[in-house]
Formats: sequence, structure tokens, C-alpha cells
Amino acid sequence: MNAYERVMKRVRGEAVDRPPNFDIMMTFAVHFIGQPLSRYYQDYRVLAEANLAVQEAFDLDLVQTISDPYREAADFGAEIIFPEDDLPVCLRPLLAEPSDLLRLKPPDPLAGRRMSDRIAATRYLRERVGGEVPIMGWVEGALAEAADLRGVNTLLLDLYDRPEWVHELLEVCVQVEIAFARAQIEAGADIIGLGDAIASQIAPEMYCEFALPYEQRIFAAVHEMGALTRLHICGNTTRILPYMAQSGADIIDIEWMVNLEKAAQIFGDHPVTCGNFDPVAVMLQGTPEQVRAAVLRCLEIGGPRAFSAASCEIPMATPHENLHAQRIALIEYGQQMQQVI
Repeated sequence: MNAYERVMKRVRGEAVDRPPNFDIMMTFAVHFIGQPLSRYYQDYRVLAEANLAVQEAFDLDLVQTISDPYREAADFGAEIIFPEDDLPVCLRPLLAEPSDLLRLKPPDPLAGRRMSDRIAATRYLRERVGGEVPIMGWVEGALAEAADLRGVNTLLLDLYDRPEWVHELLEVCVQVEIAFARAQIEAGADIIGLGDAIASQIAPEMYCEFALPYEQRIFAAVHEMGALTRLHICGNTTRILPYMAQSGADIIDIEWMVNLEKAAQIFGDHPVTCGNFDPVAVMLQGTPEQVRAAVLRCLEIGGPRAFSAASCEIPMATPHENLHAQRIALIEYGQQMQQVI
């Protein structure tokens, strides 16, 4: 059973040889092939080769084009700088004043330098492993993109001070994200992940007004094109779990500070839980034995369709033996599943 078959069957609730490994890798992946972060963010070939390398080395069940939150913002016109081997930095919010929204020009994903680079990575990966390993594209949630364009603190104030204006901004953002998602699927993406980190910082009522409807629209567009969806919201999402389940996501990442049993109970048969052991305390700082125990525990709690993953990105200094421990634990769990059957 190859990775593509494993993932698709697991989502449908069918028998698989082992649960899929859905770890998110970015900084770890590029350093694994000895390249600086700046090239990972700006050269699709480096991004793709890094993902192919870690997929093969650690038996991941996806290759991914996730990199940083500024691809769309850069093509909107935000000024982003790329230190040689550090995270990209947005120098200043593009929307310094509410009136700047009138001059905001939605970018074409196929023409924008950074968005088209991700699309090129998707095509490259499709040529290399299409049909064998699922390819996961990525978009920002409309609210997350609004925060990238306006600045997090300012946008949070806008939610109270000018909610109608925020919805105008979100409408611009959601149209771009839908177009970007569609372009990635056309290029070969099997899954579209959506990051909406700011959503964990607002009240449930605000999530339902300013985040959820736009996530639903993006995921509906993805499903119309036949791809799967994955929702990733960093932070403690306990208060919004019931609403996240309504987003249309097929797979939802659960952070380590969230009670996984509660999430599994809320989600029921759909969506699939993914996670949720701590990427730092367990994967980076733990022992192989601790990784194994965490992987098996999460699978037992997460339900019969659960995916395995650290709750957020794998830290770049993670010991290789810990990633191998996760791989071995998944094989062991799969063998136990087969014995029960």
C-alpha cells in the first residue's frame, strides 16, 4: 500500500496497513538537505527536493508545499525580506490605514512571483511522486491573510471598531485564497491545507463571524475540485472545536494543549483528528521511547481514522532517532490493527 492509497483509505474509514504520518516539516526539511531557509522560501526546487528527502527518509505520507504565511501577502504588494537562514519578515503592514483597502489589488496566483512559485513546486512534486504520495498545497485562511496585510494587533482592534470594513477585507482575501487553492489543485495538489492561526486568539462568537464562513467557502471550492482539506489553527482551540468541525475540513490538526479525547468526541466520524503530541517537549526534547508512547497514545485516543502528527511543525533540531521512533511506532500500531482484524 503506497502513501496515497493509505491516506485516501484512512480518510474514508477503510482498512490500512498503518495510520498515516502527517508531520508538518519546513525548517527541518530544508536543513536536512543542507540548504538555507531563504532558498526554501524563494526557490520551488529547493522546497520540493527538501520535502522529497524527508518523505523518503522518515516514511511520511505526504509531500507538502507549506513554507511561510507571506506568499499571498507578498503578491498583494507587502514588502517581505528574506534573511539568509531565518524566517521571512514583513517590514510593515500593507494596509496601514483602512482607506488603503480601496487601493488593494488582488493578485493572480499564476502571475504573482511567490504564489506561482508554490504552484511550480506542486507541479514538480506531481511529476516526481504523483499518485504515489499525496501532495499537500497550502493557503492562508481569509482572517489570517487579513492579519498579514493589516497587522495582527490592529486587525484585532478592527474586529471591534470597524467590523463591516473587516468583512470587506475578508471578501477580497477569500476570493484570492479560493483562486490560489484552485490553481494548486490544477497543478496537482491532492490536499489543500489552510492555516488560520489568528482564529485561536478570538472569542468563539468572533470565530463564527469572521473566520468560519470564509473557511467554509474555501473548503467548499476545494471539494468541488475533488481534493481533500486540512485545517490547521495554532494555539488552544478548545473553545472553537465544535465550530471547527463545521468548517468542511476533512482533517483537523489538534494542538498539544487541546484535550484530544474531547476533540475526537466532538468530531465523531468526521472530520479526522490529526495530532496531537507536543513537537517541542516530545519530538525535540524527548527520547525515542517517549515519542513512541506519545504516538501510540494519540492514535488510541484519536479514534479509528486518526492521523499521526506532532501538533505543529517539526522543530529543525529534532533528533533523527525521534522521527524514526514515530515511524516504527506507526508500523507497530498497524501490525496490532491487523492482528485484531
